[in-house]
Amino acid sequence: MAKATKKQALGRGLSALLNDPDNDIKSASDRNADQVVGSIVELDLERIEVNPYQPRTNFSEEALEELATSIKELGLIQPITVRKMDFNRYQLVSGERRFRASQRIGLKTIPAYIRLANDQETLEMALVENIQRQDLDPVEIALSYQRLIDEIGLTQERLSDRVGKKRSTITNYLRLLKLDPILQTGMRDGFISMGHGRALVNVENRDKQLSIYEKILADGLSVRQTESLVRESREGAPQTQGSPSATKTAVRLPGYATQGQEELKAFLQAAVKVQAKGSKGKITVPFSSEDEFRRILKRITGV
Repeated sequence: MAKATKKQALGRGLSALLNDPDNDIKSASDRNADQVVGSIVELDLERIEVNPYQPRTNFSEEALEELATSIKELGLIQPITVRKMDFNRYQLVSGERRFRASQRIGLKTIPAYIRLANDQETLEMALVENIQRQDLDPVEIALSYQRLIDEIGLTQERLSDRVGKKRSTITNYLRLLKLDPILQTGMRDGFISMGHGRALVNVENRDKQLSIYEKILADGLSVRQTESLVRESREGAPQTQGSPSATKTAVRLPGYATQGQEELKAFLQAAVKVQAKGSKGKITVPFSSEDEFRRILKRITGV
């Protein structure tokens, strides 16, 4: 949560900069432009227009509804990218499905990366520098790699040279973005490791991914046990006594945790997640903006 709070606080300060008509930032050479390039900013959805040259015009209603539900419960994991057109006006570069899904659930703002005129080299430097940090989780690294490919136009070979990593390493990170958002959140929060994620990405069915994820949390499965469980899932092998998948036929919260989870959801008006085994466990309360964080905090503290 500390990382998310820091990002949102930064985005709030950048929003103030971008709303200053006397110092409008239009290009990478303008004052304070370096604070915008590569950073996340909360933008009003109404100030963003779709790209009229977007080659994709058909969006699955079912897929949009699923994404909207995910965003409502977990927040937006990957910000959209926009291009600054004029003062307080932006155009989508990437993320139209996320943009549409956010509109669908009535969000007023959305986290976004802002592209400025002539900022290509500056953005690439910012992203590469960010990847070299030691405190990034696997999903953050994967998202940075994906941005370098999508927005800078680097091939995986060129990206490998630029960041000093083997192409196979980059591929392994990028594959993590195929995981269900719940699993990505679990990896970012430290509930599972990248090794678990690499095993789970081989399961194409999202429901099966989540089922195995729940078993990992409930039984504390190692990466090797998870890989075995994934193989059984893909091959349809029967469960044998003593196998990881036979340790628990169904993952269920204790009664007190199930009831408490529902009460917390209703009280905090947030997608609270309780993970419990016996009398021990964790409570996770996700939030998607600084304002939502402060709302939840106020409900908890009463201050």
